[in-house]
Amino acid sequence: MSRSLAALFDPASVAIVGASDDPSKWGNAVAVQALRAGDRRPIHLVNRRGGTILGRPAATSVSDIGEPVDLVVISVPATTFESTVDEALAIGARAIVGITAGFAEMGADGAARQRAIVERVRAANAVLVGPNCLGLVDNTTQVYLSSDRFTDGSVALLSQSGNLALELELRVAAHGLGFSRFVSLGNQADVNLVDLIEDCARHELTSAIAVYAEDFADGRGFAVAAAAAFGKPIVALTAGGGEASARSAASHTGALTSSADVVKAVCRDAGVHLVDTPREMAALLASLTTTRRSNGRRVAILTDGGGHGAIAADVAERAGLAVPVLPSHVQAAVADVLWSQSSVGNPVDLAGMGEQDPMSYANALGALLAADDVDGVLMTGYFGGYTAVEEGFGGGALASGERKAGAEIARLVAFYGKPVAVQSMYPGSPSCLAISTTGTPIFSAIEDAAASLAAVMARPLPRGFRSLPAADCAVTEVDYFSSRRLLAEAGVPFPPAVEVSDVDALRAAAASLDGPYVLKALHLLHKSDAGGVQVGIPDVEALVAAHASLHARLDAPSYSVEAMADLSDGIELIVGVKADPRFGPVAMVGLGGVYTEVLRDVQFALAPVPAGQAVDLLLSLRSAALLAGVRGRPAVDVEAAAEVIARITACAAAHPEIAEIEVNPLLVTPNGALALDARAVLY
Repeated sequence: MSRSLAALFDPASVAIVGASDDPSKWGNAVAVQALRAGDRRPIHLVNRRGGTILGRPAATSVSDIGEPVDLVVISVPATTFESTVDEALAIGARAIVGITAGFAEMGADGAARQRAIVERVRAANAVLVGPNCLGLVDNTTQVYLSSDRFTDGSVALLSQSGNLALELELRVAAHGLGFSRFVSLGNQADVNLVDLIEDCARHELTSAIAVYAEDFADGRGFAVAAAAAFGKPIVALTAGGGEASARSAASHTGALTSSADVVKAVCRDAGVHLVDTPREMAALLASLTTTRRSNGRRVAILTDGGGHGAIAADVAERAGLAVPVLPSHVQAAVADVLWSQSSVGNPVDLAGMGEQDPMSYANALGALLAADDVDGVLMTGYFGGYTAVEEGFGGGALASGERKAGAEIARLVAFYGKPVAVQSMYPGSPSCLAISTTGTPIFSAIEDAAASLAAVMARPLPRGFRSLPAADCAVTEVDYFSSRRLLAEAGVPFPPAVEVSDVDALRAAAASLDGPYVLKALHLLHKSDAGGVQVGIPDVEALVAAHASLHARLDAPSYSVEAMADLSDGIELIVGVKADPRFGPVAMVGLGGVYTEVLRDVQFALAPVPAGQAVDLLLSLRSAALLAGVRGRPAVDVEAAAEVIARITACAAAHPEIAEIEVNPLLVTPNGALALDARAVLY
């Protein structure tokens, strides 16, 4: 059940401990902001010296206030933070905002102190934001408990960086946006990103959620909460693309899986828009805060210059949009409102007509928006230039015409309700600002316009995430045959195999198996790389000779004799699961075999992965065409492979003691799938 954060976002009263007249101190900045809403609720200033602060009498302690306080902001030295928390809880505080630093971010001792504080806060049924945070703001309830102002709006900003939050404030303001809430995450000791996403998703005055996270304290919880909030767009910006875990077992799965891979997969499946820069975040929010959406991805490019049109088409396609040739009846409708030299195929190029008649932009846009074959429009180029420089080329007549065209474009966008994004060389011009009154985003960069348009067109529903299964009995041995048995018990098929340690056992094993044979030297990390695997051994005597050769070179303690699978029409895949400290078990599927790390054709998802999702992962590989059959080869059984992937990932998810497990290769043929090797690593 979600925790109530009402005391954070709409407290009955507030106390600021550490309030000060000194402008260099956080207690001063927070108090100044808080007093902006002094008429909304009681604001108590607390400083151990008492006296007067900011023209108001100050209490010497929280207890000295003499009445219950709903929310207490603490900005005091770390040495007195804990006692101040205890005092706040004693007078009935339901929420605490910890500005004070010096806890988990300082090492083990600080982390232990932080855990003890959280235990006391939770025992009192209170909540704590921070410590080591910059406060919070709720513009909808006039809660101003941070050092800076945030423009009123409808975006909730949850950030681990104060300076980045200030940059986002400037960037979204350029699009006419502001914030409903701002929360500095700090150490996330108690209230974390998951709690805040769940609460902001329920907040009626929030239309979108922006997240900057450096540490997903509860990554799987974030995934589930974000997927559940799909009706309210979430845009995420993250930092840190290194390894997800401080340790990495020496395996393909460990070598290929990074935190960036995991976050990208989680955001994809949760329906979160993942961006790379604050500018891109602002661009997407500009579109996502409007109500215009489309179930299709067919975009018409409208321009008054061939160069702008060609570049816009390329950028739109890279953003995942389709720029098809317009059907003949749509071309005819557009041609009716333009002159003969205009290009109407897509991009639609006015070819200089805008310089004669700025209303041609609006007329062409109207014809495009009216077409059922067009899902959205990307307008790019010079529009806005005449009103930006009224004394320039064309003088006042063109500027007047462009103003009228801007107003007409705004009317058309509102009337048709389809997504439209505008890139202009003059985004701040009066005619562009007229268009923006409808919520249509105006950009100076074409890549921002294309990305914002892609964000609101044919967005797939979040796939969601399966809960982790109950833990099975822990395994203690993960040698080759133990790993095989574990997976085989989960329903993963393997070829028959026998472990041998001498020639007599080798001959006996061969007699029980059908040739040709495979011989593997065991207890080697990468058997193939070490030359410890021989395949296609035709008969018993050749098998004995192969064993003698391997043993002389590698001196392995034992060997596996296996019936060799038919590889002729097969594709080799890799399936691995790695335990991530934030997101739990993460599955990887891709093109397998000895070149796995060279080709790096892999996809990721949180485990367990159901068979239907496994099919999607396989079909999203760069080499997916191989699965359908190429150059006369038959198609392989993707559904069978997906079922095996589901069993492997479910098995791994049920064994939290396993750090990594992988099957490489998983042979998929027209007739099914067969695991040819297995490896696991315990914590």
